[in-house]
Amino acid sequence: MTPATATPMRTRTGPIPTQTHQPSIEIAGRLAPRYDEILTAEALAFLTELHHRFGARRHDRLADRMRRRFEIGNGHDPQFRDDTAHIRNDPDWRVAGAGPGLEDRRVEITGPTDPKMTINALNSGAKVWLADQEDATSPTWRNVIEGQLSLRDAIRGELSFTSPEGKRYEVTATETPTIVMRPRGWHLPEQHLRFTDRTGRTMAASGSLVDFGLYFFHNAQALIANGRGPYFYIAKLESSEEAKLWDDVFAFSERYVGIPHGTIRATVLIETLPAAFEMEEILFELRDHCAGLNAGRWDYIFSIIKNYRGRGARFVLPDRSEVTMTVPFMRAYTELLVQTCHKRGAFAIGGMSAFIPNRRDPEVTERAFEKVAADKKREAGDGFDGTWVAHPDLIPVARAEFDAVLGERPNQLDRQRPEVQVAASDLIDVHIGRPITAAGVHGNVSVAIRYIEAWLRGLGAVAIDNLMEDAATAEISRSQVWQWIHQDRTTEDGTPITREHVEGLIAQVLGEVDRRDGDRFDDAAEIFRDVALGQDFPAFLTLPAYSRFLVETQ
Repeated sequence: MTPATATPMRTRTGPIPTQTHQPSIEIAGRLAPRYDEILTAEALAFLTELHHRFGARRHDRLADRMRRRFEIGNGHDPQFRDDTAHIRNDPDWRVAGAGPGLEDRRVEITGPTDPKMTINALNSGAKVWLADQEDATSPTWRNVIEGQLSLRDAIRGELSFTSPEGKRYEVTATETPTIVMRPRGWHLPEQHLRFTDRTGRTMAASGSLVDFGLYFFHNAQALIANGRGPYFYIAKLESSEEAKLWDDVFAFSERYVGIPHGTIRATVLIETLPAAFEMEEILFELRDHCAGLNAGRWDYIFSIIKNYRGRGARFVLPDRSEVTMTVPFMRAYTELLVQTCHKRGAFAIGGMSAFIPNRRDPEVTERAFEKVAADKKREAGDGFDGTWVAHPDLIPVARAEFDAVLGERPNQLDRQRPEVQVAASDLIDVHIGRPITAAGVHGNVSVAIRYIEAWLRGLGAVAIDNLMEDAATAEISRSQVWQWIHQDRTTEDGTPITREHVEGLIAQVLGEVDRRDGDRFDDAAEIFRDVALGQDFPAFLTLPAYSRFLVETQ
């Protein structure tokens, strides 16, 4: 074709037409008995609206996380934000505070939402039950939906359970804990529900919006009728912009079901390093819905390692057992949390000591009681309004320490802690002065592999070596191994921590564990190699493990 005969191109001046689809949620997981009680058409329509309105903002916030992590990894230490100084300097604003049933939170029990654990928690005598769909739950499709069924039945007084051995469990307590449900963090997908947006793109649903949406839609009205309310623990936040996203989700959801603005109450876990620099801003963005903050100690340690894993030897932590609540960066973070909360009328909730009793071993139990009592005495003395435990037998131990400080008062919000002065440098002062030991390296490999194996079988909270392990503690174990390798660390006895050395420990651990038909130790070792020995550092071990092993195909 010559230039003389060519057809000239026409310039399009109007909008480019796009095909518009009706947003929808499709069920991709199997349907078992009673799943239709949770996955109703009305509930799926609500989930569709949540994803349509907030899904894109969720992806933007996750992109912000990656940029921030890149900046810290390249030498830009986090600071208190200049652009939000006006929020911190304004003395007048306060958060909504406790909703009905949250006035006294001195002891909270945490645990997964299967029927047996739900009943045990409701019978425990704690003031609050953290009904955990996050780090204490392996997000199998069965756990996600059947956990919702457990909560639905418990809220309506209809829950019972009979074990395979024939033992029957029922809620017998005359006063049950207030339920605070913890949905998965923004980063986690739910592959068994697929969202199609207006452009026709289909993608995995958000684990956060699924967990929150199903629980809220089915239970908000019933909880209010019970004299409580729809309350949530919000995990893994990294910025006030992420908090604003949750606040907008809450406000829309309240309008959707026709309950007053501010009925929802959220307690935010401060368990990431970036969030520690934005505590007041997070409270401010959630102020109409916020009850308090929690010191999520294990994920916080993991976040320190993750953000500083490549910044040199001075940011390397010693054995996991040496990273206690009294080391400089942990002390600074918890002191600042209490001060910040009480300044704004928010509850400060302490974290979970990992020590648990063993009813078959009195010495282990006595040691656990001593460790937990010391931990809770410190928290109560520092001004915390309540704390977590992971086992019912620890409730009296923790309650005694808080009773000694609180007496008949429901909290100590009046304790303002003006003497606390925390600088940005204090929050990253990770010098501990303790060595890495051979036992510490072996322990990390052993705990991580054993936990991942249980997680792959659907167990999210596991007692290992008389400690309660969940996804957060497994993350510490594997991320320390990654950092020790990449920072050319040696153990106290001079052994270089290399990939080859850790491979030998993996083989040793696989030889130490009790193997049985159907176990998942080989898969667990494979995941551990990927997240601890690879050149790249996955942001969360649960992401590759979930996509490879927990997603069901039909």
